[in-house]
Amino acid sequence: MKTKTLLYFGFFAPVIFWVTTLICGLILDDYNHLKWLVSELGAVGTPTQYLFTTGLVLSAFLNVFFTIGLWKYCKKLQLSIIPIIMLSLYSFIAGPAIFPMPLKLHSISGLPMPFIMTSPLVALWVWRKKEYLLKFRTAAIISLIIMILGFLIFFPNVLNEYFGLKQRFLYTGWTTWSVYLSYRFLNLTNIKTNNSNR
Repeated sequence: MKTKTLLYFGFFAPVIFWVTTLICGLILDDYNHLKWLVSELGAVGTPTQYLFTTGLVLSAFLNVFFTIGLWKYCKKLQLSIIPIIMLSLYSFIAGPAIFPMPLKLHSISGLPMPFIMTSPLVALWVWRKKEYLLKFRTAAIISLIIMILGFLIFFPNVLNEYFGLKQRFLYTGWTTWSVYLSYRFLNLTNIKTNNSNR
C-alpha cells in the first residue's frame, strides 16, 4: 500500500471511532455521552456490543496502518519516530473492545492507550528543529492540553457528574493530533509530488 494512502487513515480512524460511539449511543436507551463511559456501549449483553467491538477494532487497525505510513514518511524526512510509536498506542483500544465490560481483561488490555498523550509532548521536543517543515507546534500543544484534561477522571470532585465527558477529552485530543498529522504529512507528499513534476 502506498504511503500516501496509509496517511489518509489518520482521518478515518477517528471518524470510525466517533461514528461508532454516536450510533451505539443512539441505539441504547437513555445513554448519556457526558455521563457514561465509552466502554458501556459495548458491555456484555448490550444490543450494541458487537457493533461497538467491530467499530473500535476497525478504528484500531486503521490507526496501525496510519502509523505505518507516518513511520515510512518520517524515515524519508529523517525525523524521529518516537512520537509515531506513542501514537500507535491508541490501537490498544481494540483490547477493551474485544474484552468488554465486565470481563477482567477489559481494563488491563487498554492500559497502554492513555500514553498516546506523550506523542504530541515528545514531538514538541524531538521535532522542534523541523517546525518550519511540519508546522506542528500549535496542533501539538492544543492536542496535549485536551488530552491532559482527560486526567480529570482521577479527580472525582471535578465535574463529578460528567465522567463520560472527562474520558472523552483523551479521545478528542487524539483525534485532533491524528487528523492534523494526517493533513500535514499529506500536504508534504503533495508538495513533493508537485516539485518532482516541474
